[in-house]
Amino acid sequence: MGNREALIEGAKTCLLQKGYSRTTARDIATEAGVSLAAIGYHFGSKEALLNEAMREALIGDWAAAVGGAMATRAAGGGPREQFVATWGQIVESLADPRMKALWATQFEVLSLGGSMPELVAELSKMQGEAREGLAQIFGGVDASAGPETVQAVGSFLQALLLGVVALNMFDPDSAPTGAELAASIRQVADRLEG
Repeated sequence: MGNREALIEGAKTCLLQKGYSRTTARDIATEAGVSLAAIGYHFGSKEALLNEAMREALIGDWAAAVGGAMATRAAGGGPREQFVATWGQIVESLADPRMKALWATQFEVLSLGGSMPELVAELSKMQGEAREGLAQIFGGVDASAGPETVQAVGSFLQALLLGVVALNMFDPDSAPTGAELAASIRQVADRLEG
């Protein structure tokens, strides 16, 4: 593993242990076993490194934890079954301290947005990719869906995901299951069309 990869892994570890705002460049360099100068050389700033580490944690670690629900559809289940299975995997993933810490860090980053506009600007660049991934993981779109539809469905799922994860972290007894969410979405859709 080279210095760049070691820095990303070190930053991921620090994010999960300390969060975004309490992680220092020295923490990351120590965890990675490299010099402080390596951060500037490879990423330009600690923030750029933390943002990359967050992106990789979400795309790699979190997607791996919940992406197995896509196999439900591949095995003959429909979009509803994939949707329900994905929510189940998300809730199960919160039992993993690393995934729970990753979500806590994401909520921290959201709360820092008002005081760190450069952070929000950087993270907003990732949103299109995130929304596309969510639309796929949840089975919300089929292969023929256009980019506007994928982004719209992904935005809806992203908003729903943030709320459901927050409920599961802070009041798990009142958080809806995947089946309850599917039924509620159907009820709202029927009412809006009626």
